[in-house]
Amino acid sequence: MDTEAVRSFVRAAEVGQLQHAADELGVTQQAVSKRIAALERELGVRLFTRTARGVELTLDGQAFLPHARTVVTGVDRAVNAVRPGSRALRIDVLGLRSAQAVVLHDYWRSHPETDLDVVTLRVNDPHVAAVAVQTGEIDASFRTVTDAATLPHDVQMIHAFDSPLELLVGPRHPLASARTLTPPQLRDRRIWVPGIAPRSEWAEFYDELATAFDLRIDAAGPNFGNEVLLDALADSTDVATLVGARDRYIWPTSHDLRRIPIVNPTLAYPLSLMLPRTNPHPGLHAIINHLASLAPLPERAWLPSWATTRRRSDDDTVRTHRP
Repeated sequence: MDTEAVRSFVRAAEVGQLQHAADELGVTQQAVSKRIAALERELGVRLFTRTARGVELTLDGQAFLPHARTVVTGVDRAVNAVRPGSRALRIDVLGLRSAQAVVLHDYWRSHPETDLDVVTLRVNDPHVAAVAVQTGEIDASFRTVTDAATLPHDVQMIHAFDSPLELLVGPRHPLASARTLTPPQLRDRRIWVPGIAPRSEWAEFYDELATAFDLRIDAAGPNFGNEVLLDALADSTDVATLVGARDRYIWPTSHDLRRIPIVNPTLAYPLSLMLPRTNPHPGLHAIINHLASLAPLPERAWLPSWATTRRRSDDDTVRTHRP
């Protein structure tokens, strides 16, 4: 099996577009297409379906992806075992427009010499990301296992930063003119958050949030992506959603969407960083210091129970990683 074809498949699956995969691999889009086509012929299955926006994994592609990642990781390890120097610091984020990616980008802009590889595993269960850290597929992951006792013994989890939530609404929504909102003002409002996956950390977060403030969190329907969600908000008079203050969203100016901070208390999503307990990548020290320098939450803030019970020990762990 051609390992470069497998690598091309993995990168295309992660970025969702053949051209972007080709750019990252330093080859032409035609070369990536030919590699994947040859791989599909060898396997006897279709790995992707082509869409107007790029490529999407078929069911066979989804089944093949984790094994393909293992192949690529094994090849990289074999090469690095005999090549001077070390590979780039590889960190998993929930999405390339997520708060984690934005924070990493801010760090990289101040430290452009950093050899950084930002990836998205596209898994919902944080335990899968923990195993990827354990096996060395990635060096760290911005995921949270809410019960730390279920982490692999050689993986640790530290507090990274907290992401204040904002309400995102269209111009015709009754709350669109508000400069700030309090949680009681969100009661009885439809807050649509498609894509809340079972066994994910965000499923637990939204369950606790809805219970704590008697909110109507609606996860109905399939998740067709941010563009569809933003289109729906622009046209609606009653639908809103929650976004992180650092999350990067882009929409047409005609949408006229409004991001409204939530205060008294600030609602915050806690973000953790999973990394090896011993011999972490040397580049992680500076990243952890950068995370510790981010602005703290306001005094009046709400966090889910699984974050508040771990906060003190997490902060102590961050300090131990400062050079």
